[in-house]
Amino acid sequence: MFQEAINNYLQSHGYNTINLKAVLFDMDGVLFNSMPNHAESWHKVMLRFGFGLSRDEAYMHEGRTGASTINIISRRERGHDATEEEIKAIYQAKTEEFNKCPMAERMPGAYEVLTKIKEEGLIPMVVTGSGQTSLLDRLNHNFPGIFKKELMVTAFNVKYGKPNPEPYLMALKKAHLQPNEALVIENAPLGVQAGVAAGIFTIAVNTGPLPDQVLWDEGANLLFPSMPAFNENWEILKQELKNK
Repeated sequence: MFQEAINNYLQSHGYNTINLKAVLFDMDGVLFNSMPNHAESWHKVMLRFGFGLSRDEAYMHEGRTGASTINIISRRERGHDATEEEIKAIYQAKTEEFNKCPMAERMPGAYEVLTKIKEEGLIPMVVTGSGQTSLLDRLNHNFPGIFKKELMVTAFNVKYGKPNPEPYLMALKKAHLQPNEALVIENAPLGVQAGVAAGIFTIAVNTGPLPDQVLWDEGANLLFPSMPAFNENWEILKQELKNK
């Protein structure tokens, strides 16, 4: 069922097998249904500061650092980067707006598949562009006993962020892994781009409003329409990975 995608990955990277040891999860839009809140917050705050950023476009920037998102819009609309003061003010306002939103629910299917992965002796890791200070507490509350702090990659660990491969390369380094010893699970175009650029077999789960083709175009090796669909297919995928 998934053999063609696996074979294409192995051939293009010169590997004989995917010796799976870890699964690297993006957070927003994969573990939590938080992207609608992020999109709404970005839209409202950028409008307040005189910039145009639609809710749908916010999904295209998912995974970037806040400063990068602000500068892209600033260059487009003003022809230059925002000042450090502007970036600080806009991102602070965006954080405050986001914190007013209802707490995002755990993404359906996420806990179930993470539990399977953990029980099978694989390493689950979070690779996120988020810089929330309460991140570990929130993850531990929703996914108790799943993640280890020393194996997380957040905005505090990287310089460039997605779509640069740095976050996923950092995850490999932290867990002492080679690219063919992990999978990346991403919902965002920039996250898919980062996983692919890191040389890791990258699975897209389309939990947002963007067309599937946007994720395929960034190089996704496989695509599922939701996290429940990924969970339902996990055993089949794991078996086919083992068969190679």
